[in-house]
Amino acid sequence: MSNNYDNWERLVEAVLKREQFRQLALAHSRESSISSVSSSFNFRFESLHLEASSSKVNETDGERLLPSAYREIIPTCTPGTSSDYSNGGGLSATSSSAGLSRFSAAASDETCVSGEILPTPILKIYTFADLKNATKNFNSDMVLGVGGFGTVFKGWVDSKTRSSSKVSTRMMVAIKKLNTESFQGIQEWQSEINFLGMLKHPNLIKLFGYCWEDNELLLVYEFLQRGSLDNHLFRRNASIEPLSWDIRLKIAIGAARGLAFLHTSDKQIILRDIKPSNILLDGNYNAKISDFGLARLGPSEGDSHVTTQVMGTRGYAAPEYVATGHLNVKSDVYSFGVVLLEILTGLRALDEQNFVDYLKPFLSQERNLKSIMDARMRGQYSLKTALQATQLTLKCLELDLENRPSMKEVVEELEQIAAIGKPKESKTKSIILGKINKWPPN
Repeated sequence: MSNNYDNWERLVEAVLKREQFRQLALAHSRESSISSVSSSFNFRFESLHLEASSSKVNETDGERLLPSAYREIIPTCTPGTSSDYSNGGGLSATSSSAGLSRFSAAASDETCVSGEILPTPILKIYTFADLKNATKNFNSDMVLGVGGFGTVFKGWVDSKTRSSSKVSTRMMVAIKKLNTESFQGIQEWQSEINFLGMLKHPNLIKLFGYCWEDNELLLVYEFLQRGSLDNHLFRRNASIEPLSWDIRLKIAIGAARGLAFLHTSDKQIILRDIKPSNILLDGNYNAKISDFGLARLGPSEGDSHVTTQVMGTRGYAAPEYVATGHLNVKSDVYSFGVVLLEILTGLRALDEQNFVDYLKPFLSQERNLKSIMDARMRGQYSLKTALQATQLTLKCLELDLENRPSMKEVVEELEQIAAIGKPKESKTKSIILGKINKWPPN
């Protein structure tokens, strides 16, 4: 009897899952037919406030219905086609000026000069066959990592057309494949497209395109050679060199610039899930923020916060957000403060209970500072610069969000710390070294 019940449960679950994707595909198909007549659309950022809890269950037949708002936030293109999704392609964009006025970055903000928010997404739509070919049929040897969303594979596409390629013009990409068992993953997939399809900044990961065929949902990103900050900080591997003080500062500045860009747009964007595993590094250790699956728009005019379902990662979420669900850009600042603390100490927030509360007292005491700084950086920084860095960390971790700095201010302070440079040798030591270098005397 028990086995029959388990089989019946699995059958019902499978039917419901299939119905979710059917409803999603039908909505997508309807929107596609409309777009073929008008060939224009207005990309709806407002719909991103949608939460997983907004899906409705019809209690009479147990059918889980996708919210109608999904139809408004999926790009209006036919699934399974492999066309470029840009202003210069088959679809033109209207209402572009409105999009720019709401979401353009503040022109006066120096941290945003190199960033841009596009009026419409510029993304390629891949076929499933494209990505299957690019990853050697999603071979296990091509796996880069596995997360809550699904599995990330490396693959190759043509560097010009960005179609799957086996020739010398190919470039490596990262392909994220949705776990079809995850309903939340569908929303995260949509959020990635909505945000990264329109946001361009040197410190944000590039999204090249996506695939949607039947129940297969995939995203195609630029490939970053050095992986995540998490790997370099916490995974003691002989093949990975410890990060130096200078490189850690470079990474912190890059990530801070990316966040400052998001926060200073006309419609503030809150990432909600800042942690080392979501900060990726290219070959030169330039930091790029990834994973916009939980990102949300900031408060509307006149409001001080957004109220939302609490989501993110334990140990990084701001205390006021965990307690009330109230979300503000300063919530991201707190999370960044936790990452800064990890960068300085080499300790992982997830490995320690009350990580922040335990380390806070050490941050303001000069005599205890060396005991908590990562020993792998010994001799690479002056006590003055270390103290400045820990003081900035303390500001980010203020319990009162009003007392936390903005990310623009965080960038400025980090740049000042980096400009101080390495500790100077004592005069006596320099003289001795000078004499040694000139030995033997003429």
